[in-house]
Amino acid sequence: MNETTVIFIMELIGTIAFAISGALIAVRRSLDLFGVVLVGCITSVGGGILRDLFLGKVPPNIFYNGFVLMVAVITSIVVFIVSYFHIDKFETLEKRIEGVNNFFDAVGLATFSVIGIEMACAAGFGDMAVFSISMGVLTGIGGGIMRDILVDRTPYVLKKHIYALASIVGGTLYYLIRINGHKLVALFIAMPIIVIIRILAAKYHWKLPKIHFKNNVVRE
Repeated sequence: MNETTVIFIMELIGTIAFAISGALIAVRRSLDLFGVVLVGCITSVGGGILRDLFLGKVPPNIFYNGFVLMVAVITSIVVFIVSYFHIDKFETLEKRIEGVNNFFDAVGLATFSVIGIEMACAAGFGDMAVFSISMGVLTGIGGGIMRDILVDRTPYVLKKHIYALASIVGGTLYYLIRINGHKLVALFIAMPIIVIIRILAAKYHWKLPKIHFKNNVVRE
């Protein structure tokens, strides 16, 4: 299996994972079918669009590859249909669904964090470690930030669990192994680490320090 095939498979996995994650949140927010599809697609491709703009690719790659976007659309529709016809189970099993959502979100984060770094390196920025890793993080969290803005909530990455940090840790590890000529080894080490960090952070409620004001009063 060549590298192009591996990257394509990774992109499909990440697209499906993030589409499921975004669509489930949209369903929980009681959005209509169009809203669920839009949020699912934005979660899937939003980070990649932002990355491509930073890399100077206009229009972004997603508009040259309708297949990936169609996968996101179909996945989001399937989530909507299943939720529509099983709404009672959705409400009853909400905590379990949240766990499933966290898993898919973690898989999407890991997949796109790696793809972002690979795209930056392919664009000729492989010798710029900070920039390449930043493109991985942006690809991984950009869609989630756009999703949260669309459903009118503070971006998840800014307040809950260890999200961006998981991408930074895994992305850095991927980059360091990759520059030594071991792309597949880097892939199979970095992605599981990102997924594990995210799942453990969600399970044990790991959070970065933040300041709490009494009575939730924020001084401006």
